[in-house]
Amino acid sequence: MSIFQKRVDVFSQHLAGLKAADRYYYLQQVDELDGAHVWIGGRRMVMFSSYSYLGLLKDEKVQRKAREALDRFGTGTHGVRVLAGTTAAHVECERKIASFLGMEDAIAYSSGYAANLSTISTLLGRNDVVIADRLSHASIIDGCLLSTATFQRFKHNDIDDLRRLLEAARDTAEGKLVIVDAVYSMDGDVCPLPELVATCREFGAWLIVDEAHSLGVLGETGHGILEYFGMPSDSVEMLTGSLSKTLPAVGGFVAGKRDLIQFLRHNARAFVFSAALPPAAVAAVTASLEVIEEEPWRIKAVRRNIERFVHGLNAMGYDTLQTKSCVIPIIIGKEEPTLELTQKLHHDGMFVSPIVSPAVPANTCRLRANVTAAHTDEDIDFALGLLEKHGRAMGIIK
Repeated sequence: MSIFQKRVDVFSQHLAGLKAADRYYYLQQVDELDGAHVWIGGRRMVMFSSYSYLGLLKDEKVQRKAREALDRFGTGTHGVRVLAGTTAAHVECERKIASFLGMEDAIAYSSGYAANLSTISTLLGRNDVVIADRLSHASIIDGCLLSTATFQRFKHNDIDDLRRLLEAARDTAEGKLVIVDAVYSMDGDVCPLPELVATCREFGAWLIVDEAHSLGVLGETGHGILEYFGMPSDSVEMLTGSLSKTLPAVGGFVAGKRDLIQFLRHNARAFVFSAALPPAAVAAVTASLEVIEEEPWRIKAVRRNIERFVHGLNAMGYDTLQTKSCVIPIIIGKEEPTLELTQKLHHDGMFVSPIVSPAVPANTCRLRANVTAAHTDEDIDFALGLLEKHGRAMGIIK
């Protein structure tokens, strides 16, 4: 038996064990979506694992714009963007992303993963150094690994540790690139952007911030990390992000100065050699950004829901770390009680995702609950009731 088949067999045995113990909660078939509710296996459940932070999925305007693009351009373009795949819908979408973020230009990729992976690896050279926060998303880590640059990580949100690494690279690296998330996908906390910007400028480093979990959520009007801290657009060299979280489509983006974006359009391999996003998808992005600006009640609703949920959890004794976003970590600790609690919640109608090692450090296993604008007070109180009932019965909370 080959080593490859052995690896497959080991995983298959582990997977079979999880399923036999009713501890497998992934890749579940969703048969119907309705706001903050889903139908799975014939049961209606309250969804706390969706990235639809502002409840834009199935929004009437977004769906209408997508249908119009579908009727005008069809389901695809049969081409890469550089040659035959750029439609008016793509151009409008990129202009809207740039405008929304206060940047000169933007480029749309086939996924948020590809946006980070390709942009980072395209920019960096053999004599450069790239430094990422230790909790950065896998797409950032993989982009750094794919590059030929020296790759280092600094302690999470620790400016002193970043400064130490930049100081060591001051005279040895041609280019210095620092990459962080605006909101961290497992902890829900926010990067210390003002301190990051000041430190990067001191050492002549470029700064990239991933807005995957902050776009539409952070800032008074949902315009992201720069608005949240009241900082000008030239504070960072690039903003990257997803078109499939707050925005109900697919893809990823990078926004920055016009000449930088033009450089990426002609050099980033995941853009040059990937087929164009479906016109209906980019039209949905444009419409979604318009809705965010036209309907500020969505941002107020999600913030009210976050406060209600986090306050309720903390009052019971659950640790939610330093979250300031829609991502609410509910720390359990060990893997087995995390999976057992998930099982009980799923059986009672709350869909929430368990996160265990190695996705998070050992003994910090958690439920990752995502709160959205579509949740009602009744939805949140229902979830809190289940978490209190089962948490107390299991001895997780007192």
